Amino acid sequence: MLESFVTNFFSAPVLAFALGILAAAIRSDLKVPEPVTQAISIYLLLAIGLKGGVALRGVPLVDVAAPAALAVLLGILVPAAAYGLLRLITRLNRDDRGSMAAHYGSTSLVTFTAALVFLADSGIEVPAYAATMLAILEVPGILVGIVLARRHLARTAGWGATFHEVLAGKSVVLLLGGLGIGAVLGEEGFAPISVVFADGFRGVLVLFLLALGTEVGQRLRTFHHAGPGIYAFALGFPPLVGLIGVAAGTLGGLGVGGSAILGVLVASASYIAAPAAVRIALPQANLSLALTASIGLTFPLNLTLGIPLLTWFAQTLGA
Repeated sequence: MLESFVTNFFSAPVLAFALGILAAAIRSDLKVPEPVTQAISIYLLLAIGLKGGVALRGVPLVDVAAPAALAVLLGILVPAAAYGLLRLITRLNRDDRGSMAAHYGSTSLVTFTAALVFLADSGIEVPAYAATMLAILEVPGILVGIVLARRHLARTAGWGATFHEVLAGKSVVLLLGGLGIGAVLGEEGFAPISVVFADGFRGVLVLFLLALGTEVGQRLRTFHHAGPGIYAFALGFPPLVGLIGVAAGTLGGLGVGGSAILGVLVASASYIAAPAAVRIALPQANLSLALTASIGLTFPLNLTLGIPLLTWFAQTLGA
Protein backbone atom coordinates (compact mmCIF):
# COMPACT_ATOMS: atom_id res chain seq x y z
CA MET A 1 0.00 0.00 0.00
CA LEU A 2 2.85 2.40 0.85
CA GLU A 3 4.28 1.91 -2.63
CA SER A 4 0.91 2.88 -4.14
CA PHE A 5 0.83 6.08 -2.07
CA VAL A 6 4.33 7.04 -3.17
CA THR A 7 3.66 6.21 -6.82
CA ASN A 8 0.49 8.30 -6.93
CA PHE A 9 2.02 11.23 -5.05
CA PHE A 10 4.95 11.53 -7.44
CA SER A 11 2.92 11.08 -10.62
CA ALA A 12 2.99 13.82 -13.28
CA PRO A 13 -0.62 15.00 -12.65
CA VAL A 14 -0.06 15.38 -8.89
CA LEU A 15 3.26 17.17 -9.37
CA ALA A 16 1.63 19.54 -11.85
CA PHE A 17 -1.13 20.23 -9.33
CA ALA A 18 1.49 20.93 -6.64
CA LEU A 19 3.30 23.32 -9.00
CA GLY A 20 0.07 25.26 -9.48
CA ILE A 21 -0.40 25.60 -5.72
CA LEU A 22 3.22 26.68 -5.31
CA ALA A 23 2.82 29.30 -8.04
CA ALA A 24 -0.19 30.76 -6.25
CA ALA A 25 1.60 30.67 -2.90
CA ILE A 26 4.55 32.73 -4.17
CA ARG A 27 2.14 35.03 -6.05
CA SER A 28 3.48 34.12 -9.47
CA ASP A 29 1.66 35.44 -12.51
CA LEU A 30 1.30 31.86 -13.78
CA LYS A 31 -2.29 31.25 -14.81
CA VAL A 32 -3.89 29.05 -17.43
CA PRO A 33 -6.35 31.19 -19.43
CA GLU A 34 -10.01 30.39 -18.76
CA PRO A 35 -10.81 29.56 -22.43
CA VAL A 36 -7.98 27.01 -22.39
CA THR A 37 -9.27 25.45 -19.17
CA GLN A 38 -12.78 25.23 -20.62
CA ALA A 39 -11.45 23.61 -23.80
CA ILE A 40 -9.46 21.08 -21.77
CA SER A 41 -12.48 20.17 -19.63
CA ILE A 42 -14.55 19.59 -22.79
CA TYR A 43 -11.79 17.37 -24.17
CA LEU A 44 -11.55 15.31 -20.98
CA LEU A 45 -15.31 14.80 -20.74
CA LEU A 46 -15.65 13.76 -24.37
CA ALA A 47 -12.56 11.52 -24.25
CA ILE A 48 -13.83 9.65 -21.19
CA GLY A 49 -17.26 9.25 -22.75
CA LEU A 50 -15.82 7.99 -26.05
CA LYS A 51 -13.54 5.44 -24.41
CA GLY A 52 -16.33 4.29 -22.12
CA GLY A 53 -18.71 3.90 -25.07
CA VAL A 54 -16.17 1.87 -27.03
CA ALA A 55 -15.68 -0.40 -24.01
CA LEU A 56 -19.44 -0.72 -23.47
CA ARG A 57 -20.15 -1.89 -27.01
CA GLY A 58 -21.30 -5.47 -26.85
CA VAL A 59 -21.54 -5.52 -23.04
CA PRO A 60 -24.86 -7.14 -21.99
CA LEU A 61 -27.36 -4.78 -20.35
CA VAL A 62 -27.56 -7.07 -17.34
CA ASP A 63 -23.89 -6.33 -16.59
CA VAL A 64 -24.62 -2.60 -16.33
CA ALA A 65 -27.83 -2.89 -14.27
CA ALA A 66 -26.20 -3.49 -10.86
CA PRO A 67 -23.59 -0.70 -11.15
CA ALA A 68 -26.27 1.74 -12.35
CA ALA A 69 -28.59 0.84 -9.47
CA LEU A 70 -25.80 1.28 -6.92
CA ALA A 71 -24.86 4.62 -8.46
CA VAL A 72 -28.43 5.93 -8.21
CA LEU A 73 -28.80 4.71 -4.61
CA LEU A 74 -25.54 6.28 -3.47
CA GLY A 75 -26.32 9.41 -5.48
CA ILE A 76 -29.33 9.90 -3.21
CA LEU A 77 -27.89 8.76 0.12
CA VAL A 78 -24.54 10.59 0.02
CA PRO A 79 -25.90 14.16 -0.31
CA ALA A 80 -28.57 13.43 2.31
CA ALA A 81 -25.87 12.24 4.72
CA ALA A 82 -23.71 15.27 3.89
CA TYR A 83 -26.58 17.65 4.62
CA GLY A 84 -27.31 15.98 7.95
CA LEU A 85 -23.68 15.94 9.05
CA LEU A 86 -23.17 19.58 8.14
CA ARG A 87 -26.18 20.46 10.26
CA LEU A 88 -24.54 18.77 13.25
CA ILE A 89 -20.96 20.06 12.97
CA THR A 90 -21.32 23.49 11.35
CA ARG A 91 -23.39 26.63 11.69
CA LEU A 92 -24.13 26.86 8.00
CA ASN A 93 -27.62 27.96 7.04
CA ARG A 94 -30.00 25.79 5.05
CA ASP A 95 -28.96 27.16 1.65
CA ASP A 96 -25.25 26.70 2.33
CA ARG A 97 -25.82 23.16 3.63
CA GLY A 98 -27.80 22.36 0.50
CA SER A 99 -25.07 23.84 -1.68
CA MET A 100 -22.39 21.76 0.04
CA ALA A 101 -24.54 18.62 -0.17
CA ALA A 102 -25.08 19.18 -3.90
CA HIS A 103 -21.34 19.54 -4.51
CA TYR A 104 -20.41 16.49 -2.43
CA GLY A 105 -23.28 14.41 -3.77
CA SER A 106 -22.10 14.95 -7.34
CA THR A 107 -18.79 13.84 -8.84
CA SER A 108 -15.41 15.15 -9.94
CA LEU A 109 -14.33 14.38 -13.50
CA VAL A 110 -10.65 15.01 -12.74
CA THR A 111 -10.63 12.76 -9.65
CA PHE A 112 -12.30 10.06 -11.73
CA THR A 113 -9.73 10.55 -14.50
CA ALA A 114 -6.84 10.35 -12.03
CA ALA A 115 -8.32 7.13 -10.65
CA LEU A 116 -8.46 5.61 -14.14
CA VAL A 117 -4.79 6.42 -14.64
CA PHE A 118 -3.84 5.04 -11.22
CA LEU A 119 -5.76 1.79 -11.72
CA ALA A 120 -4.22 1.33 -15.17
CA ASP A 121 -0.73 1.89 -13.76
CA SER A 122 -1.51 -0.61 -10.99
CA GLY A 123 -2.53 -3.27 -13.48
CA ILE A 124 -6.17 -3.27 -12.35
CA GLU A 125 -8.78 -3.64 -15.08
CA VAL A 126 -11.33 -0.84 -15.24
CA PRO A 127 -14.86 -2.05 -16.05
CA ALA A 128 -16.55 -0.83 -19.22
CA TYR A 129 -19.38 0.78 -17.27
CA ALA A 130 -17.12 3.13 -15.28
CA ALA A 131 -18.00 6.22 -17.34
CA THR A 132 -21.67 5.28 -17.07
CA MET A 133 -21.48 5.41 -13.27
CA LEU A 134 -19.79 8.81 -13.52
CA ALA A 135 -22.62 10.15 -15.66
CA ILE A 136 -25.33 8.66 -13.44
CA LEU A 137 -23.83 9.89 -10.17
CA GLU A 138 -23.42 13.47 -11.33
CA VAL A 139 -27.12 14.34 -11.46
CA PRO A 140 -29.04 12.97 -8.41
CA GLY A 141 -26.66 14.43 -5.84
CA ILE A 142 -27.18 17.94 -7.17
CA LEU A 143 -30.95 17.57 -7.19
CA VAL A 144 -31.09 16.09 -3.67
CA GLY A 145 -28.96 18.91 -2.26
CA ILE A 146 -31.22 21.51 -3.83
CA VAL A 147 -34.39 19.75 -2.64
CA LEU A 148 -33.07 19.59 0.93
CA ALA A 149 -32.30 23.30 0.91
CA ARG A 150 -35.60 24.32 -0.66
CA ARG A 151 -38.04 21.86 0.87
CA HIS A 152 -39.28 24.52 3.28
CA LEU A 153 -40.33 26.81 0.45
CA ALA A 154 -43.90 26.79 -0.80
CA ARG A 155 -43.03 28.26 -4.15
CA THR A 156 -41.09 26.32 -6.78
CA ALA A 157 -40.05 29.11 -9.11
CA GLY A 158 -36.89 28.24 -10.95
CA TRP A 159 -37.23 24.45 -10.87
CA GLY A 160 -37.54 24.17 -14.63
CA ALA A 161 -34.35 26.15 -15.14
CA THR A 162 -32.58 24.07 -12.49
CA PHE A 163 -33.48 20.71 -14.06
CA HIS A 164 -32.46 22.02 -17.45
CA GLU A 165 -29.13 23.30 -16.08
CA VAL A 166 -28.28 19.88 -14.65
CA LEU A 167 -29.55 17.61 -17.43
CA ALA A 168 -28.47 19.82 -20.33
CA GLY A 169 -25.17 20.87 -18.76
CA LYS A 170 -21.99 20.18 -20.71
CA SER A 171 -20.78 17.48 -18.29
CA VAL A 172 -23.83 15.25 -18.75
CA VAL A 173 -24.23 16.00 -22.48
CA LEU A 174 -20.58 15.29 -23.28
CA LEU A 175 -20.38 12.16 -21.14
CA LEU A 176 -23.62 10.61 -22.36
CA GLY A 177 -23.03 11.84 -25.91
CA GLY A 178 -19.50 10.44 -25.88
CA LEU A 179 -20.78 7.12 -24.58
CA GLY A 180 -23.27 6.95 -27.43
CA ILE A 181 -20.72 7.91 -30.09
CA GLY A 182 -18.17 5.47 -28.72
CA ALA A 183 -20.71 2.65 -28.64
CA VAL A 184 -21.60 3.32 -32.28
CA LEU A 185 -17.96 3.59 -33.42
CA GLY A 186 -16.55 0.58 -31.64
CA GLU A 187 -12.82 -0.13 -31.60
CA GLU A 188 -12.42 0.07 -35.38
CA GLY A 189 -14.20 3.40 -35.65
CA PHE A 190 -12.34 4.82 -32.67
CA ALA A 191 -8.89 3.81 -33.94
CA PRO A 192 -8.43 6.80 -36.35
CA ILE A 193 -9.05 9.32 -33.53
CA SER A 194 -7.35 7.39 -30.73
CA VAL A 195 -4.14 9.38 -31.20
CA VAL A 196 -6.04 12.44 -29.96
CA PHE A 197 -8.49 11.00 -27.43
CA ALA A 198 -6.35 8.16 -26.02
CA ASP A 199 -2.66 8.83 -26.60
CA GLY A 200 -2.84 12.51 -25.64
CA PHE A 201 -5.13 12.01 -22.67
CA ARG A 202 -2.56 12.05 -19.87
CA GLY A 203 -0.70 15.06 -21.19
CA VAL A 204 -3.89 17.12 -21.32
CA LEU A 205 -4.77 15.97 -17.79
CA VAL A 206 -1.44 17.34 -16.54
CA LEU A 207 -2.25 20.77 -18.00
CA PHE A 208 -5.70 20.74 -16.42
CA LEU A 209 -4.32 19.88 -12.98
CA LEU A 210 -1.81 22.69 -13.29
CA ALA A 211 -4.71 25.09 -13.87
CA LEU A 212 -6.64 23.67 -10.93
CA GLY A 213 -3.59 23.97 -8.70
CA THR A 214 -3.34 27.72 -9.30
CA GLU A 215 -7.05 28.11 -8.53
CA VAL A 216 -6.81 26.09 -5.33
CA GLY A 217 -3.79 28.06 -4.14
CA GLN A 218 -5.72 31.31 -4.51
CA ARG A 219 -8.82 30.05 -2.68
CA LEU A 220 -6.94 28.54 0.26
CA ARG A 221 -5.98 31.99 1.53
CA THR A 222 -9.58 32.85 2.46
CA PHE A 223 -11.06 29.52 3.53
CA HIS A 224 -10.08 29.73 7.22
CA HIS A 225 -12.95 32.12 7.83
CA ALA A 226 -15.43 29.27 7.29
CA GLY A 227 -14.72 27.61 10.66
CA PRO A 228 -13.31 24.25 11.80
CA GLY A 229 -16.45 22.23 11.08
CA ILE A 230 -16.04 22.58 7.33
CA TYR A 231 -12.42 21.45 7.55
CA ALA A 232 -13.54 18.32 9.40
CA PHE A 233 -16.27 17.68 6.84
CA ALA A 234 -14.12 18.25 3.73
CA LEU A 235 -11.34 15.98 5.01
CA GLY A 236 -13.36 13.35 6.90
CA PHE A 237 -16.60 12.83 5.00
CA PRO A 238 -15.16 11.85 1.58
CA PRO A 239 -12.94 8.98 2.82
CA LEU A 240 -15.81 7.66 4.94
CA VAL A 241 -18.37 7.53 2.12
CA GLY A 242 -15.64 6.33 -0.24
CA LEU A 243 -15.00 3.28 1.94
CA ILE A 244 -18.76 2.66 2.09
CA GLY A 245 -18.91 2.92 -1.70
CA VAL A 246 -16.12 0.35 -2.09
CA ALA A 247 -17.90 -2.00 0.32
CA ALA A 248 -21.19 -1.56 -1.55
CA GLY A 249 -19.47 -2.23 -4.85
CA THR A 250 -17.83 -5.37 -3.50
CA LEU A 251 -21.13 -6.66 -2.15
CA GLY A 252 -22.73 -5.81 -5.50
CA GLY A 253 -20.18 -7.93 -7.34
CA LEU A 254 -18.42 -5.09 -9.18
CA GLY A 255 -14.96 -6.56 -8.71
CA VAL A 256 -11.83 -4.72 -7.58
CA GLY A 257 -11.76 -2.16 -10.39
CA GLY A 258 -15.48 -1.43 -10.30
CA SER A 259 -15.59 -1.16 -6.51
CA ALA A 260 -12.56 1.14 -6.43
CA ILE A 261 -14.07 3.42 -9.09
CA LEU A 262 -17.42 3.55 -7.27
CA GLY A 263 -15.66 4.44 -4.02
CA VAL A 264 -13.64 7.18 -5.71
CA LEU A 265 -16.75 8.63 -7.34
CA VAL A 266 -18.77 8.90 -4.13
CA ALA A 267 -15.72 10.31 -2.31
CA SER A 268 -15.23 13.06 -4.90
CA ALA A 269 -16.94 16.45 -5.07
CA SER A 270 -18.15 18.44 -8.07
CA TYR A 271 -16.80 21.85 -9.01
CA ILE A 272 -18.16 22.09 -12.56
CA ALA A 273 -21.80 20.95 -12.81
CA ALA A 274 -22.87 21.60 -9.20
CA PRO A 275 -21.87 25.31 -9.06
CA ALA A 276 -23.79 26.03 -12.26
CA ALA A 277 -26.98 24.42 -10.93
CA VAL A 278 -26.69 25.79 -7.39
CA ARG A 279 -26.17 29.31 -8.68
CA ILE A 280 -29.66 29.18 -10.21
CA ALA A 281 -31.57 27.22 -7.56
CA LEU A 282 -29.94 28.63 -4.41
CA PRO A 283 -28.96 32.22 -5.23
CA GLN A 284 -28.43 33.05 -1.54
CA ALA A 285 -25.89 30.26 -1.00
CA ASN A 286 -22.23 31.17 -0.57
CA LEU A 287 -20.67 29.22 -3.44
CA SER A 288 -17.12 30.05 -2.38
CA LEU A 289 -17.49 27.75 0.65
CA ALA A 290 -18.38 24.68 -1.40
CA LEU A 291 -15.84 25.43 -4.12
CA THR A 292 -13.00 26.01 -1.69
CA ALA A 293 -13.84 22.88 0.29
CA SER A 294 -14.14 20.67 -2.79
CA ILE A 295 -11.17 22.05 -4.75
CA GLY A 296 -8.90 23.16 -1.92
CA LEU A 297 -9.25 20.26 0.53
CA THR A 298 -11.17 17.27 -0.82
CA PHE A 299 -9.63 17.24 -4.28
CA PRO A 300 -5.95 17.14 -3.22
CA LEU A 301 -6.81 14.65 -0.45
CA ASN A 302 -8.38 12.28 -2.97
CA LEU A 303 -5.67 12.86 -5.55
CA THR A 304 -2.76 12.00 -3.25
CA LEU A 305 -4.17 9.68 -0.57
CA GLY A 306 -7.79 8.79 -1.28
CA ILE A 307 -7.37 6.97 -4.58
CA PRO A 308 -4.60 4.64 -3.32
CA LEU A 309 -6.50 4.05 -0.05
CA LEU A 310 -9.76 3.12 -1.76
CA THR A 311 -7.93 0.96 -4.31
CA TRP A 312 -6.17 -0.90 -1.50
CA PHE A 313 -9.48 -1.37 0.33
CA ALA A 314 -11.10 -2.74 -2.82
CA GLN A 315 -8.20 -5.17 -3.29
CA THR A 316 -8.43 -6.24 0.36
CA LEU A 317 -12.16 -6.88 0.20
CA GLY A 318 -11.82 -8.54 -3.18
CA ALA A 319 -9.26 -10.96 -1.81
